[in-house]
Amino acid sequence: MPEYLAPGVYVEETSFRAKSIEGVGTSTTAFVGPTRKGPVASTRRGADGNPPAPPELITSFGDFVRTYGGLQDLPLGGSPATNHVAHAALNFFNEGGSRLYVARVASGATAAATAVAGNLATPGDAERVFIRARFAGESGNGRVTLRELYTAATRATLDAAPEDTLLRARPAPADPPRLYRKAGTEWRDAASTALALPDGGNVVGNLISLLVRTDDADGETEEYDEISLVRSSPRYLGRVLGARGLTRADGLQRLFGFDIGDGVSALELHAALFPPVGTTGDVVDGFGAVHTLAGGASGGEPGVGVPTDDGTYAAALEQLRGLEDVSIIAAPGHSSFSTTNYRAIQRALLSHVALPRAYRIAVLDTPPHLLPGEAREERAQIDSTRAAIYYPWVTVANPLARPGREDIPKEVNLPPSGFLCGIYARNDTEQTVAKAPANEVVRGALRFESDVNFAQNQLLNPTGVNCLRYFPGRGFRVWGARTAGSDPEIKYVNVRRYLLFLEASIDRGTQWAVFENNGPRLWTNITETVEAFLYNEWVSGNLLGGTPKEAFFVRCDRTTMTQNDLDNGRLICLVGVALLKPAEFVIFRIGQKTADARS
Repeated sequence: MPEYLAPGVYVEETSFRAKSIEGVGTSTTAFVGPTRKGPVASTRRGADGNPPAPPELITSFGDFVRTYGGLQDLPLGGSPATNHVAHAALNFFNEGGSRLYVARVASGATAAATAVAGNLATPGDAERVFIRARFAGESGNGRVTLRELYTAATRATLDAAPEDTLLRARPAPADPPRLYRKAGTEWRDAASTALALPDGGNVVGNLISLLVRTDDADGETEEYDEISLVRSSPRYLGRVLGARGLTRADGLQRLFGFDIGDGVSALELHAALFPPVGTTGDVVDGFGAVHTLAGGASGGEPGVGVPTDDGTYAAALEQLRGLEDVSIIAAPGHSSFSTTNYRAIQRALLSHVALPRAYRIAVLDTPPHLLPGEAREERAQIDSTRAAIYYPWVTVANPLARPGREDIPKEVNLPPSGFLCGIYARNDTEQTVAKAPANEVVRGALRFESDVNFAQNQLLNPTGVNCLRYFPGRGFRVWGARTAGSDPEIKYVNVRRYLLFLEASIDRGTQWAVFENNGPRLWTNITETVEAFLYNEWVSGNLLGGTPKEAFFVRCDRTTMTQNDLDNGRLICLVGVALLKPAEFVIFRIGQKTADARS
């Protein structure tokens, strides 16, 4: 209470209503798995002492390509492999998803591509000139092309140019152009510091800057012009295209960077970037050069590992723990790994979603090429109401296919999790999280790897394997909405997800109550706050019951807490809700009636 020490009129603000609870988002998804490029999941502090950056939020497939690479195959262990995470991201957005976190996994013999500028020998640290891919992976095995750009020199621009600026000029009109460097206020011949640029009159010459073009192995091209060789310039090569990037977005989306030592002058940098003709096969001419980067490797098949090992699934999942807005998680493509790794990754996912206050569900894939009986056996390996498993894989048109390229398959089989995560998000946006994400069209499907018929569906559905099926005249649909658990109270995906939604919303919307005095006033405020939230859910049609009393109850009083609870600082509130279950079996009972029957 405020103190009133002097006579006067005091006006205070107060509230006469219960605090409100805002429903949390339910469609934000996280993918973990290998990609062509991008930052690798890590839980360790960097060399600068800063904590590792969280996984990146992606809002379009274009964002994914810029940060994590394209759809090109991702060899793991030397064999060609479909880039499942990239395809999953594409189909997630195509199916209706809008927010996606990606935690990159990369383990084994990973390496970032590198080029030594100018074919130099191993230079000292202060004299180094390297071109490096910022991230490990084969995507970095590209090339960097440099050319000189010229700006006509005048006496005014020569006088205003900073020290170390380079100039290409003719000592006399009939002479060939020579390279000059500004030393102090004089322009000296680069080949002989004793020779100065002739003074007076009009100078026939051009100030030098750079045009830099980068091409990665995935075909992504970027160009940068008016790049300076002078360290003091805001457009200095080592600043605009430095080893780390000016900003986080710059460091993520520009794959290549120049690692230039502090002792390298503009003239030395020019000599490294444009070596004399004949010293390297990459030289274009005296004023241009191409530097090829090599050595980038994607590593081998990743395993679970431990959270302290960079690039493991354990590290990626540990990174995701701190992202409260994630509600759906998947590891697209993990079911195509060796059985040992597949099982371990699957269990890591299940352990992750079972963590306290992890209000999220795991979308699991069956391995490819399974028969229905084998799919049922896969489901029998797990028991979790916070996961749902889908069968079979989805066949789509290969986005990489081109006319005349018979070596590129026209179709590709993909795990269903990428599609399903997008369908979950679409279902939440167009309808509600309380509605089962089933009987929804799989928009990108050409067909399914296996054609599941009614009898096979009867075999799989009771065990909790959600099938993808084709129906003539109705297209390709998700035909199952069960969790992979044995608890009959949480049999359905929408029940699990809606309970998680309620739990997360109440959790985050009542944090104000912590350390308040634990008495009737607080209990009443808590009760009114939760009741107002659930009443809105009932009005929205998300709870079963003809009246609010039938739909839910909230109890927070001395009947829910003992004196021991109060003495130990515990406030206990009981909340009961009547949840809607999907109409999984729609039954019409039809019989004959006589024409004169009265009823």
